[in-house]
Amino acid sequence: MSELSAQYNPKEVEERRYKQWEAAGTFNADPDPSREPYTIVIPPPNVTGILHIGHALNNTIQDILIRTKRMQGKNALWVPGTDHAGIATQNVVEKKLAKEGKKRHDLGREAFVKQVWEWKEQYGNTILRQLRSLGSSCDWRRTRFTMDEGLSHAVRKVFVKLHDDGLIYRGNYIINWCPRCQTALSDEEAPRVQTQGKLFHIRYPIEGSDAHLEVATTRPETMLGDSAIAVHPEDERYKDLIGKYAILPLVKRRIPIIADEDVDREFGTGAVKVTPAHDPVDFVLGRRHKLDFYNVMTDDAHMTAVPAAYDKLDRFDARSKLIRDLEEQGFLGAVDEHVHNVGHCYRCNTVVEPRLSLQWFVRMKPLAEPAIQVVKDGKLKFYPDRWTKVYLNWMENIEDWCISRQIWWGHRIPAWYCDKCLNLRGQWADPTLAGKPTGLPGIIVSEVQPSNCPTCGSGVLRQDEDVLDTWFSSWLWPFSTLGWPAKTPDLDYFYPTNTLVTAQEIIFFWVARMVMAGFYCMKETPFTDVYIHGTVRDITGKKMSKSLGNSIDPLDIIEKVGTDALRYTLVTATAIGQDVFLSDERFTVGRNFANKLWNATRFMVSQPGWQFVKNPHSALNRDRLSLADRWILSRLNKTIIRVTCAIDDYQFNDAANGIYDFLWRDFCDWYVEIAKVQISQEKAETTLRVLWHALDTALRLLHPIMPFVTEELWQRIGELAGRPAEKQTIMRAAWPKQDSYDDDPVAESEMDTLQAIVSAVRAMRSELHVPADSRPDLFLATPDAQAATAASNQESLLRALTQSGKVHVDAQRPKDAAAAVVHGIEVLLPLAGLVDAAKERVRLSQRVDQLAKQLAGTEARLANNEFTSKAPPEILEGAKAQQRELQDALKKTRAYLATIEAMAK
Repeated sequence: MSELSAQYNPKEVEERRYKQWEAAGTFNADPDPSREPYTIVIPPPNVTGILHIGHALNNTIQDILIRTKRMQGKNALWVPGTDHAGIATQNVVEKKLAKEGKKRHDLGREAFVKQVWEWKEQYGNTILRQLRSLGSSCDWRRTRFTMDEGLSHAVRKVFVKLHDDGLIYRGNYIINWCPRCQTALSDEEAPRVQTQGKLFHIRYPIEGSDAHLEVATTRPETMLGDSAIAVHPEDERYKDLIGKYAILPLVKRRIPIIADEDVDREFGTGAVKVTPAHDPVDFVLGRRHKLDFYNVMTDDAHMTAVPAAYDKLDRFDARSKLIRDLEEQGFLGAVDEHVHNVGHCYRCNTVVEPRLSLQWFVRMKPLAEPAIQVVKDGKLKFYPDRWTKVYLNWMENIEDWCISRQIWWGHRIPAWYCDKCLNLRGQWADPTLAGKPTGLPGIIVSEVQPSNCPTCGSGVLRQDEDVLDTWFSSWLWPFSTLGWPAKTPDLDYFYPTNTLVTAQEIIFFWVARMVMAGFYCMKETPFTDVYIHGTVRDITGKKMSKSLGNSIDPLDIIEKVGTDALRYTLVTATAIGQDVFLSDERFTVGRNFANKLWNATRFMVSQPGWQFVKNPHSALNRDRLSLADRWILSRLNKTIIRVTCAIDDYQFNDAANGIYDFLWRDFCDWYVEIAKVQISQEKAETTLRVLWHALDTALRLLHPIMPFVTEELWQRIGELAGRPAEKQTIMRAAWPKQDSYDDDPVAESEMDTLQAIVSAVRAMRSELHVPADSRPDLFLATPDAQAATAASNQESLLRALTQSGKVHVDAQRPKDAAAAVVHGIEVLLPLAGLVDAAKERVRLSQRVDQLAKQLAGTEARLANNEFTSKAPPEILEGAKAQQRELQDALKKTRAYLATIEAMAK
């Protein structure tokens, strides 16, 4: 086996190691009653998706958990898969057809769906391949798709069960309609966006008088579907008008003036137009007062069943013409600027249209009850906890779920119609009858296609044209992927799962619904912990997106600096549940960390005879350990505790920072340098054992975060040592355990003092330009006898680390010496004959002026409320840290200047 190269090259490692892992089956997990299971199901990415930075964050966190639990001896299963993404995938294929000058209706349903399947087979697994490049250790044998046969069976099963239990019904209700996608949307799929609009005041003539009633609306085009005007029964302004009629402007339809307590007297004029077919509040009023329902828009939001002047106009064009006509005919009053929340399609961002439509719904309140209680009982926890309140608030105010979609790609609704029994076109379906055998004659809900109508025996049946909401299949994901509705060994062993890692945007879409489905189908929660990670933003705080041009492509980062650098940077930027602020430059930290670790390993394996050292994990003879040996073992033990607890508590950034602090600062910056000294002093065997033990343990702690470089180094160390047993993957190595025997607060305290002395001397030599090849004596003065003894005991180490001649403890104070006080010890570095006092005086004076100017600028920035109120927390904290650093540097530089000025006198 060749020696380690001079620098770590991820391109030579990552693909090779991943193939080895996958070929060896190291990601695989099968039921094993002798071991404790740990299960995560992946939030299935859309088949249309390609890896973005949000995916990278989400899957890195999942992989950290899986790799950690696997090393801790648990039978860890990570189930992968993809979502068919009904609307999104259909849109992709429709755009492809559009380039050929075709529409889906030109092909027909069967041929179009076949084309979508062909597209899915060609492109749908792209993101799964990309997840491999991220290092995701999924059990790829178990890859599922929300429209594979097993999951399709689960969907039909639960639909029929819900229907038979009276929890699914079909009826005419106001739904969110996307004119672009031409399908119904659930409330969660039509997020409200604050929009600057206008409030139009329209005068409705009162029948039989010259008076008029003025109403205010933000959607004047819907007035063509008005069937009443409503006022509050106690509104004194309109009491005399209740029961009379108004004339609908431009349409000249006679509409009643009704009273209803739900009318807000403070909004607009206190009188509201009632359009039951185009507003959810008006729909309720229309049902309550038995009003007429006028649907005045087509599926693509063009006007229909309206006066000829507006027929076939786009809704917004109709709005403009209506306003002109109302103004010309004297019906338009004031037009006010008005900010309001407008629903937009979550896929194409089109303004949705509230619209009366015949759809399928799920009654959610009965399903929500156990899903609420499990959180209140503390058996299902959110991390961070603030999402608990968000979840409960939504669940306790849950509305019925519109599950039908007017598209072709997806799970077709398992309902068939017998036209001989039931003429569906325009017929009202009473939701109170849903689920009862006699409720909707002529509608057959079944897992399999029926051969004839159970009511009349007719064999002429047609299946519902709609498909189910994509989320109707993914809410079954935690158990359907394990074989439900069959009672499989996988389902019995791996369910319920343990942790769900997801983003805040889909708490309602997916998380809450999975909990409800878990209780409905499995009688228990599908997972016990839900970790909600933050949103990825750029360094200015803007959410990353392609449209803004500020997104970072994780595949580009992998190409430039490697997967480990990407993963490390994402994790260190992720405080629990907080948003993640990123820039391209931040990823170099991860790359540098990998190289630092690589070089530390190169040092160890370059030492003669290192591979012949006895088992580095066997008990060490503490009588032979130096102060530095005891210190590094104590620091290692604390790091094991910190990293393990941080991962258990979902504090992933603290876990990454903990192992970074140990490896970079304690191990590489200090112990490796001390090891060089100790090896030269004939303490090689013990030093190498400690070095190897610390490095091996740290590699295992770091592996879940940076899997590739740790695997490569762990394997290469074993191969170079000529021990075949080491060829097993680090992924199956035991997770490090704390050992109280290694706790050594005395060693840590003494080493802390020694480090402070060395750092002070190095800083003085650097700041005062003391020649690198000089070896001035070092003087230490302290009234603390114990500290003096400890310093004397480490004289040889101090000489080596500070490049000093001799070390004098409590000797006479030298003349012309730079001084620093650390831990109650005065550190004195003689400068006579080593520096040009006159030259240094000029340089340090300029440096003082420069630092003072920089400090003033930073303090002015922090005093600016415009900056402090808008800057992201990370930027603000960076400015404060810079202020502290400048203050410290200025104080030290002024002290050095005073020393030099004294020498020049």
